[in-house]
Amino acid sequence: MPHDTVSASSVIDAPAGRLYGILADYRVHHPRIVPSKYFRRIDVEAGGVGAGTRTRVEMRVMGTTRRFVHVISEPDPGHILVEADPDGSSRTTFTVDPLTGASARVTITTEFSFRPGPLGKLERALGAAVLRRIYALELAQLAEYAGSDAAHGVTWTAG
Repeated sequence: MPHDTVSASSVIDAPAGRLYGILADYRVHHPRIVPSKYFRRIDVEAGGVGAGTRTRVEMRVMGTTRRFVHVISEPDPGHILVEADPDGSSRTTFTVDPLTGASARVTITTEFSFRPGPLGKLERALGAAVLRRIYALELAQLAEYAGSDAAHGVTWTAG
């Protein structure tokens, strides 16, 4: 199947460890930064923080509800977090790069497959446009949440 990649990034005024800690915690923090317009629920089936976490996600996009499972890995703990469908159809990578001062660049990149042919081209174009909107909202919510009292004190220590 053909693949495409969609990416968005933002510089956020918060320490990299706090941002990564929010992203890696699927029980408490991560569900608070995903846009509720699209994400109906995120249920933790195993683990809950970082590598080994398994989630069941329900999304509503363009009038259609999709349910899927993600398995979380950390190729570079504290820096790179990956959500992947077990079947390999999509993979979302969160990269947190510390910058000078107490800020970091957060990049969200998704690689996804789509059907070949004309229907696949439409699926690809619509999927990419929706993902860009979702990521813009998610990065804005991450920035807001990282500065909130709820996230104060969240830190990440690579294991």
